[in-house]
Amino acid sequence: MIGKLTGKVDAIGESFLIIDVGGVGYEVQASSRTLRNLKIGDVVSLTIDTHVREDAIKLFGFQSELERSWFRTLQTIQGVGSKVALALLGIMSPQDLANAIALSNSAAVEEAPGIGKKLAQRIVLELKDKAPALSVAGLHVPVAAGGPAAAAPVQGHAAAEAISALTNLGYNPQQASGAVAAAMKELGSDADTAKLIRRGLKELAR
Repeated sequence: MIGKLTGKVDAIGESFLIIDVGGVGYEVQASSRTLRNLKIGDVVSLTIDTHVREDAIKLFGFQSELERSWFRTLQTIQGVGSKVALALLGIMSPQDLANAIALSNSAAVEEAPGIGKKLAQRIVLELKDKAPALSVAGLHVPVAAGGPAAAAPVQGHAAAEAISALTNLGYNPQQASGAVAAAMKELGSDADTAKLIRRGLKELAR
């Protein structure tokens, strides 16, 4: 089972890329958001989810373990397959998705191709309890191995730390996630951990 691929981008298609690893080209399905960040010749390191079927083996590539976790979790929802899960991750980052679920913003989820109103509402409802744990658990893996992104801050790391801090104060993960999502909506995605915690506590005190 392939869990990670590191190599050079050999080709980019509408919904896939080919990664040359030691002279072997691996076709990897990826979200439009991931593909937009790549160009031919880039050296990349992608976390891989391998799907084995009787007639095919498919590889799905992600920028982080967190994104792969969301991809797997989304497919536990009735009506969500790999294509729909990938489409949703193509328009929303893992943190954006966690925020949408925490705020019950099914309209944002509905914007993904292949997701109607009822399915969007089902995704938000059924993942309410899982979103906080996923937000805290993930660590970002840069797309361009060894590139400038390697030194960049973890995406959503401040939010994850704030959720963890509020959970440690005794709030349940769902409450903490909702409060931090509301804080990010007001303060912006660049807010640091301390500001998110302070604003989150005010939200919880209402």
